[in-house]
Amino acid sequence: MKLLENRFLNRVLHKTLWATVLPLCALAGVAHSVMDHRRAANDADNRAPAAQAAELPDQWRGAPLRPLALSEVELRFAAHFPGTVARLTDGRQVLVLRTVNQPTRMLHPATDCYRGLGYRIRNEQLEVQADRARWRCFVAQRGARQVRVCEQIEDAQGQGFTDASAWYWAALAGQSHGPWKATTVATVL
Repeated sequence: MKLLENRFLNRVLHKTLWATVLPLCALAGVAHSVMDHRRAANDADNRAPAAQAAELPDQWRGAPLRPLALSEVELRFAAHFPGTVARLTDGRQVLVLRTVNQPTRMLHPATDCYRGLGYRIRNEQLEVQADRARWRCFVAQRGARQVRVCEQIEDAQGQGFTDASAWYWAALAGQSHGPWKATTVATVL
């Protein structure tokens, strides 16, 4: 009887061990695959930095543009951003142009940035502007300072997005292809 109990116990332990180890092996394989994908993306980014640089426009809606230096905070952000970041002005508005080479959560709504800087957000709405593109616009206010901000994301085929989350999931699912161009326009009121 003892021998029978031991065999039964060994079988139960053996099956329990396999039931535990096999999923762990599968997870390790998935993690390895994800790491390989990230490493390949990083290698591609490091091999061709010149291909990443976006050509900056020299005018915006008929007005000449001049580049602005990035702040220290923007420089730190840009160092980890999977693409490029540039600030330009036409003397009346500030444009933040970002090119994005891969889906990333680092491309987030401008409302998040302004809230993080202590602004109150109001009048958030979608607009169709003169270029016939849809933009997400809002007013950011901190004390007496008010800024009207409009933003959009456009993919390589010209498909536009007004919501960073919708863009992210479309890009991740392969329904939108990059490189993507995110444009944010801020006008002091």
